[in-house]
Amino acid sequence: MAEVTMYSTAYCGYCRAAKQFLKSRKGVDVKEIDVSADPERRRWLVKTTGQQTVPQIWVGETHVGGYDDLRALDAAGGLDPLLNAGI
Repeated sequence: MAEVTMYSTAYCGYCRAAKQFLKSRKGVDVKEIDVSADPERRRWLVKTTGQQTVPQIWVGETHVGGYDDLRALDAAGGLDPLLNAGI
């Protein structure tokens, strides 16, 4: 299974929802990186993704986006192939 990395903050409800969805529905453990108290990493995240919000989720080397993007990708049938690409 491909590694899933999620940049998040401790107070983000969408981050918790994304982590719960991935764990309960896909059986995926998420490598979570908290950017709450790390302004340098947060700037890197904004520069890399063009997004100001968290979560920002990667499956392997593919940037999926935020929680809504993750759910849309799953609904379109694109999430499972990404998750299974590492098998």
